[in-house]
Formats: sequence, structure tokens, C-alpha cells
Amino acid sequence: MFRGLTKKCNKSHEETLPKVMTPHPLRHTFCTNLANAGMNPKALQYIMGHSNITMTLNYYAHASFASARAEMERLIAA
Repeated sequence: MFRGLTKKCNKSHEETLPKVMTPHPLRHTFCTNLANAGMNPKALQYIMGHSNITMTLNYYAHASFASARAEMERLIAA
């Protein structure tokens, strides 16, 4: 079913999805976007069904210099 949806999507969009595509990258993107939007890590852990917060934080909550700087600026402004 997922392969069929990928093919259908590729037919109607100029930028195509990879030929070898699984639902896992979508799950990863979903979780990463929620983490980057500032969702409470424990709530995100619950939504993702992780038994351990370490999984959520180490694999899905990516930090970069830009995100760390933005967070520091947000705290300073408060």
C-alpha cells in the first residue's frame, strides 16, 4: 500500500520521493518537527510510544548551532 502511495505521489509532484521508501522516514520527520517546534519531550515520548526518553532525545531531538542560539535568545528575551 505504501509503495502505491509513493508511486502516486511521484506521478503528481515534480520533486519525487526516493524509490526505496518506507514509513519510517515519515515517522522520523514527524517526530523531529515536533521536537524542533518545542514540544515537551515527555509528551513527544508518549506520542511516539518510546518506553525510554533517551530514545526520543538521542534520535529525534536534533540540535544545531542555529537552534541552540535561537533558544538562548528566546531565554534572554523572556
